[in-house]
Amino acid sequence: MAISFSDILDADARIRPLVRETPLLSSHDLDALVGAQVLVKADCLQPRGSFKMRGATNAILRRRGEAVARGIVAYSSGNHAQAVAYVARHIGAKATIVVPADTPMAKLDAARRDGAELVTYDRATESREAIARGIIDRTGAILVPPFDLADVIAGQGTCGLEMIRQARAQGAEPDAIVVCCSGGGLSAGVAVAAGELAPEAQIYLAEPEGFDDFARSIAAGTHVSNPAASGSVQDALLTQTPGQLTLPILAAAGAIGLVASDAEALAAVALAFTTLRIVVEPGGACALASLVRARDRFQGQTVLVTASGGNIDPQTFIRALSK
Repeated sequence: MAISFSDILDADARIRPLVRETPLLSSHDLDALVGAQVLVKADCLQPRGSFKMRGATNAILRRRGEAVARGIVAYSSGNHAQAVAYVARHIGAKATIVVPADTPMAKLDAARRDGAELVTYDRATESREAIARGIIDRTGAILVPPFDLADVIAGQGTCGLEMIRQARAQGAEPDAIVVCCSGGGLSAGVAVAAGELAPEAQIYLAEPEGFDDFARSIAAGTHVSNPAASGSVQDALLTQTPGQLTLPILAAAGAIGLVASDAEALAAVALAFTTLRIVVEPGGACALASLVRARDRFQGQTVLVTASGGNIDPQTFIRALSK
């Protein structure tokens, strides 16, 4: 296994200067809609608006001296970019981040304000990994990828550590945990934490409809790619194929795939706002959306759900609320 529970505990201690313990929220209306006790982990309330703060902080602080001396390179669909830029500014390191040209401007603007240099690319025709390697070859910077790094996965696992502890503090024992899933860093980290703290809880992976590469890869026993690189409003979850480290962790955990359409994700954005009073982006609402879609299988259970990101542009938020 790429990481252990002790790695998550180490990360939890390391990241606290920069990372918040976010609340675990509930709503009687949401429980009634789903037919279950639903507890939502609001990591959309992290600095720079997503769970990515956890993994980026752990990975960068583990190599703080190198990061300051050599600089940092990352690639991201937006949320990891913001997290890396935030941490880099905090420690005084230069950050260069490769981002898709169609990333929502709200995500890019925040990274720029934190001093990052952004290099854009076309999701359909260019390789972000190849572009990042070229920058590293020229500058000697260290790479902090968005999910396929043990230190990143361990950092994301602190989300699972927190929400299971918080659920128990509320007198709840999780039967299921539904996690937004892109490259698998968050879901793999949560699975490792749950394997230690709540081994009976079933892990579910929430992916955009038509971009369920993780569920198909687990079923196939090998890496499967999405047929398209873009085309969903759930832009934070459009990784082409699962990570080399994350897929084995989630396959071993017996993770089950769920999906949500773009319309369902937008409806979940509105649902999170009206029932919990939180602002969630469509990709960050995928877990809630897929839970509502598959609610028949969760009747009577206690379900933990990640609201993993809140970086939504105003037009999309208005569109979600108008429906």
